[in-house]
Amino acid sequence: MNHFDTVAAIATALGEGSIAIIRVSGSEAIPIVDKIYRGRQRLTAVDSHTFNYGHIVDPETGEAVDEVFCAVLHAPRTYTGEHVVEIQGHGGIVAVQRVLRLVLNHGARLAEPGEFTKRAFLSGRIDLSQAEAVIDVIRSKTDMAMKLAMSQVEGQLSGKIRSLRQKMVEMMAHIEVTIDYPEHDVEDVTTQHVIAEGRQVAAEIDRLLAGATTGKILREGLKTVIIGKPNVGKSSLLNALSRSNRAIVTDIPGTTRDILEEMISLRGIPLNIIDTAGIRETEDVVEKIGVERSRSAMNQADLVLFMVDASRPLEAVDQELLAAVRHYPTILIQNKLDLPRRVELQELRQLAEGMQIVETSVATGEGLEQLEAAVEELFLSGGIEGKEGTYVSNARHVALLEKGRREMLEAIQSAELGMTLDLVAVDVKNCWMSLGEVIGEAVGDDLLDQIFSQFCLGK
Repeated sequence: MNHFDTVAAIATALGEGSIAIIRVSGSEAIPIVDKIYRGRQRLTAVDSHTFNYGHIVDPETGEAVDEVFCAVLHAPRTYTGEHVVEIQGHGGIVAVQRVLRLVLNHGARLAEPGEFTKRAFLSGRIDLSQAEAVIDVIRSKTDMAMKLAMSQVEGQLSGKIRSLRQKMVEMMAHIEVTIDYPEHDVEDVTTQHVIAEGRQVAAEIDRLLAGATTGKILREGLKTVIIGKPNVGKSSLLNALSRSNRAIVTDIPGTTRDILEEMISLRGIPLNIIDTAGIRETEDVVEKIGVERSRSAMNQADLVLFMVDASRPLEAVDQELLAAVRHYPTILIQNKLDLPRRVELQELRQLAEGMQIVETSVATGEGLEQLEAAVEELFLSGGIEGKEGTYVSNARHVALLEKGRREMLEAIQSAELGMTLDLVAVDVKNCWMSLGEVIGEAVGDDLLDQIFSQFCLGK
């Protein structure tokens, strides 16, 4: 890939719509589009950050291909840090493809996935953690996830990482001065300084890592499985939480024979909620496959919603399932409170051994708010909205922060054991480099290609 040529791609989703946008970026972006643009002024003569009305014309035939607005943006105040032209024409497939073909025929190259954001990183306009957050903005499933992604795009995590790296630069500077001027006899003072500053750095990394679970939930969603024997109300619960009729509901046991998945937002938490086949002994071949899939889904769950029917006495299968889900984060739901009760709450509490219990009637909606609050409390300690803090959501960032923390603890331990300062400096520098990889300092082309290949064309 040549990072200095001019690239173009469709920046809006293909299909019918009111507007389609083609983004062109590079040193020749304006002259290339100017070759096919006809308006009151040449694009090479207009001011930066202006909209210009005209037509895209095929120079060979003189045919007007589309009526457009061209946004002309001069470097460096653009998304990529390069000259950019955005051609805004009519939505659809044929017109936008013909305009793109003309742009490519007159000197641009088709952009690779994520290349515009990659150019923004290479030009220094954003760092790598901000670039990675762009795709999180695109993939956000809830308002909270969007808020988290935008905080990283705006550099909240980057600012904390840069502050920590600056502390380590100062630590390394103290060590270098002490090594270079041993006659001042301040080695003990420097050692104590490194230990104190190192503990502060390690504590700050711990604080960042403490938000990793919350960040992962908001970024990827919570795999939530509804488990129970047939006819306890699992499909009704899925329909109630998703505000839809996603699952078929009947009084016939074994209606659900396969797993059903639905992505929902529960108080801002993205839940990938799975309705499973009722678990029981059966000779029905199809239902038996569904039961096996239910057990498999339970083993992969982040959260289990285990339902029992309050209008029916507990059976052996209820107790078997209760023992199976005890190893997972589980909320026990006692459903069908609108019917005469056959299971006492005290009996459930004894069997559940401290497991959180919520009483509901999915048919009437009773208890659903309490269930939502229980999910929120279990994973977010009462919710994160309005709290200050930085939530690390990217697995690559978490791994590098954990690596940096280990290296800083090794530096502290080396200093406390009285090892020479040059050895301590090696561990401090390793931590500095690990944190630098979070924001894109000293990363290889292979990693960059892997990260940006996840983006869509035109971004």
